[in-house]
Amino acid sequence: MIRKILRHATLCAAAVALLAANPAARTTTTAARTTAAQADVGVNGFYATNKAQQGRAVQAAVVLDIPAGFHVNANRVLNKFSIPTTVKIETPGGARAGAVAYPRAKVQKLGFSAEPLALYEGRAVMRFNVTFPANFQTGVTELRAKVRYQACNNEICYPPTTREITMPIAVVGAAEPVKPINRQVFGGGRKK
Repeated sequence: MIRKILRHATLCAAAVALLAANPAARTTTTAARTTAAQADVGVNGFYATNKAQQGRAVQAAVVLDIPAGFHVNANRVLNKFSIPTTVKIETPGGARAGAVAYPRAKVQKLGFSAEPLALYEGRAVMRFNVTFPANFQTGVTELRAKVRYQACNNEICYPPTTREITMPIAVVGAAEPVKPINRQVFGGGRKK
């Protein structure tokens, strides 16, 4: 019995010595976990139609797909310590983006906070309109969206992340027909 205890103590001491001698191993493991957690949040852009018409607005959205067990802070946070989720749209010359409409937040109290928090879980859809002027050049153009968020689980929050996505779309004449797409984001279609 004493031999088992001594062997266990020796193994524990060796493990502690290894970690103490190589602090980079601890840092690398923590960084890898943090990066993996951040990479799990999907950030994508969508349009409600397959093309944009000159002189008309087209609906667009940035969608966060947040994995189970994680959340991001809402756009309107409830305390000064939370990092809000924000979307900034950059348009090509002459085009205008309207204000971003953020989804309603879920208010919840988590283990690491004494105060309730406003957060998004699952899928968060942030909608806005883009208008291309009547004289905008036809052809493919793109918007850029900068999305800042802070991913958290019920115990800790990871450092804030800013992701940039591009949203290409073909601009066509005002008389050219367009088709609705991405109904899973924008709704529409017949109800069965």
